[in-house]
Amino acid sequence: MYPEYLVEPMRKELTAVGFEELKTPEEVDAAINSEGTVFVVVNSVCGCAAANARPAAKAAIQNEKKPAKIVTVFAGMEKDAVDKARNYMLPYPPSSPSMALFKDGKLVHMIERHHIEGRPAQMIADNLVAAFNEYC
Repeated sequence: MYPEYLVEPMRKELTAVGFEELKTPEEVDAAINSEGTVFVVVNSVCGCAAANARPAAKAAIQNEKKPAKIVTVFAGMEKDAVDKARNYMLPYPPSSPSMALFKDGKLVHMIERHHIEGRPAQMIADNLVAAFNEYC
């Protein structure tokens, strides 16, 4: 686990633009199993989260069509909540950062870390926007 003072600014990058932070497995269950679309960002302290994932997620939610819920869990912090979210993302292996779109509790789009590393934030955002336009 990381010290809270270290991750707080990284959490705020998403919560400041409307992401709800999920800190318990029960909160993850309730969010993902809700009706409609849910966008889940597995946040991380790594450089690709800072340079690519968080900026892409923030850009994508500016799209006209967007998920009904936007939520986040933080890898390396609330382990049980992150494990629960990753369980919903199976068969994809755990990775952070990562992003998933669910519709009516079913995984419909996944972006793994290897899709984030080394790619411009706008390219990732465009991928998300295409998914939002299709499923939201």
